[in-house]
Amino acid sequence: MAEPLLSLDDLAVHFKIGNMLGGGIKTLKAVDGVTLDVKPGECLGLVGESGCGKSTLALAIMGLLPPTRGTIGVDGQEISGNKAPDRMKMARTVQMVFQDPYASLNPRQTVRRTLADPLRLHGVTDKAEVEARVADMMARVGLRPEQADRYPHEFSGGQRQRIGIARALILKPKLVLCDEPVSALDVSIRAQIINLLLELKDELGLSYIMISHDLGVVEHVSDRVAVMYLGRIVEQGGWQEIFENPRHPYTRALIAAIPDPFHRAAISAKAKARGEIASALNPPPGCHFHPRCPLKADICVSQDPVLAAVAEGHRAACHFRDRVS
Repeated sequence: MAEPLLSLDDLAVHFKIGNMLGGGIKTLKAVDGVTLDVKPGECLGLVGESGCGKSTLALAIMGLLPPTRGTIGVDGQEISGNKAPDRMKMARTVQMVFQDPYASLNPRQTVRRTLADPLRLHGVTDKAEVEARVADMMARVGLRPEQADRYPHEFSGGQRQRIGIARALILKPKLVLCDEPVSALDVSIRAQIINLLLELKDELGLSYIMISHDLGVVEHVSDRVAVMYLGRIVEQGGWQEIFENPRHPYTRALIAAIPDPFHRAAISAKAKARGEIASALNPPPGCHFHPRCPLKADICVSQDPVLAAVAEGHRAACHFRDRVS
């Protein structure tokens, strides 16, 4: 088996939060002990409700947030702690496509400059080479060369996201983090962008982490899926195993919430979670999901469940993982 391109081991990102009205310092556990990997050429879907820690995890992988504990390895090299490479080197390996195509582009820069500046910053000084790579990347994402001198406000939302994708890929990274890349787009445009990402993955040999709260998107693009709740991975496995045989009540609740689930109709309304996600400042003891779980028992409150195997390549962190079906 191929060595992982990305490996996370017990990764945690905590923040100290002060109370302006007194009461001391509290710890917000945005990411709390995540272990997972991404293989070359693989797309890992990372799903969960807003506030579960998905974007914080992505920022830690990008090197924009320091881990509180644990390690991050990219392409066989540890990049966390004192062993972290400089941002220039990281940018040539890991890039990100952001959620909002309106806010993620500089309104004062043309598309040409948006794509050319990273190349020049990383030592590509030949003007002809810069122009050729900019033109090639624009064509790959479905933009015309004559659009290179336009500004972001002259493009639609879908076109702006194509520019964002081009900017992420212009340095030829190996791993791309896609943070809700279609959630800000019209429904009619989403499929086009998802299909573009899949085409580029195959053409360029990329690995993706597809971050989303929309399991419909994740099911369409992912080889494997990791389900995150309050900073922890509660289930992970192949996409088909996750969607057809979910073994954590939270995963079942997410799937039950997909509109018109077709073959998932067997996951009934009883699977839906009750209440709202708890605060990472004061997570529930034991299994963090137990206040919302239809299977709650005393052991769920007193003991943390272990992320253990339920089938080959499929693991779930639930005390009743063998009974959920």
